[in-house]
Amino acid sequence: MSITSSLNAGVAGLNANATRLATISDNIANSNTFGYRRAAADFESLIVGGSSAGAGAFSAGGVRAVASRVLDDAGPLVATSNPLDLAVSGRGMLPVRLSAGQNGAIGDQAMLLTRTGAFRVDAQGNLTTASGLMLLGWPANPDGTIPGFSRNSEIGLEPIQVDTNQRVGDPTTAIRLGVNLPATSTIPGADGESLPLSVEYFGNLGSSETLQISFTPTVPATGAASNTWTMEIRDSAQNGALIGEYSITFDATRGLGGSIDSVTTVSGGAYDPAQGTLTINVASGPITLSIGAPGASDALTQLDNGYAPVGVFKDGSPIGTLAALEVDDEGFLTASYDTGFSQRLYQIPLVDVPNINGLRTQPNQTYQITPQSGAFTLWDAGTGPTGTISGFTREGSTTDVAAELTALIQTQRAYASNAKVIQTVDEMLQETTNIKR
Repeated sequence: MSITSSLNAGVAGLNANATRLATISDNIANSNTFGYRRAAADFESLIVGGSSAGAGAFSAGGVRAVASRVLDDAGPLVATSNPLDLAVSGRGMLPVRLSAGQNGAIGDQAMLLTRTGAFRVDAQGNLTTASGLMLLGWPANPDGTIPGFSRNSEIGLEPIQVDTNQRVGDPTTAIRLGVNLPATSTIPGADGESLPLSVEYFGNLGSSETLQISFTPTVPATGAASNTWTMEIRDSAQNGALIGEYSITFDATRGLGGSIDSVTTVSGGAYDPAQGTLTINVASGPITLSIGAPGASDALTQLDNGYAPVGVFKDGSPIGTLAALEVDDEGFLTASYDTGFSQRLYQIPLVDVPNINGLRTQPNQTYQITPQSGAFTLWDAGTGPTGTISGFTREGSTTDVAAELTALIQTQRAYASNAKVIQTVDEMLQETTNIKR
């Protein structure tokens, strides 16, 4: 019985080391595969008969190999030149889905997970890898905010789609005037001429329009300077219609001299002294116009005798063409346009499960959620247990070639030793047979 068990143990050793050799060969073959997780073969001894201590006979049980993927190892991050090469730095995985045409329609595909991907915009505008994996994300609202989607469901996740031929304009919503008005224009005997100022703004359709602003001083007949101006605002998009008129008085006291003292609304939106702003309604909607709060000297001022538009600032931009796509550490996909305007399009969440090693391995370095992995949770990148998303980056293989070559030598020796055991058992059985002759 012992000789036969030795033969069985030798065969089991060959099978176990063959399994280990398969994992080593797979690891070495994928040493340069981005996102590859090395395979490992763990040996477990087999006990036959449960021999007690001191028993005269022993039966060899042998060994068996259990192969698995080590998914919780992280590979090195490798820099690339493509902003849509993505990798996860830390815990978590990117949500992806097979593209249409692979095993059914997009909506029928289960969510898969991957640690890295070289994404490009395909003919349909989807961010897709060469192997057909589409990146999933939550779409942003027009103002760039992300709706409050469920964190334990795929509801809300959709394939990220970008129109590379898209032309986008950003309408102007806020303007700040930095203008100095000459104090000498409000003294008796001044010429009382209006001072013009043209300010460009952008409409809802990206068109360039103009606010025609005039400052007319109040000139007293005698006495001290009035320090008062009338500001009129006209909109070119409304054929020069008057959309606001205000009487502005400046402070002439020591310390606050030159700053706004008070603003009286003649027509148009009301003045907010706390914010130093007023609201004007142009053809494309309301615009917040900042002229400065009372006592402040950062917008409209009245000093000396020089008229100087020292700085006019506005938001918005004309129509622009998509120039670049980038993903930041928090997973926000942002489109940049050639006019300098940028717009948030999607947020890419990171997927986490309680038992990463319980995921089922799928082709193309993807993984599927199983009962052993536990239920998934969608996290904002960089929050909770998850790491961040790195653009211009791929995650390398977790294979250590030197360690695998060392294991290869060990496996070869172990395999040869088990083969020697079988050869020896065969010779012993032959000797037993020869006794009868």
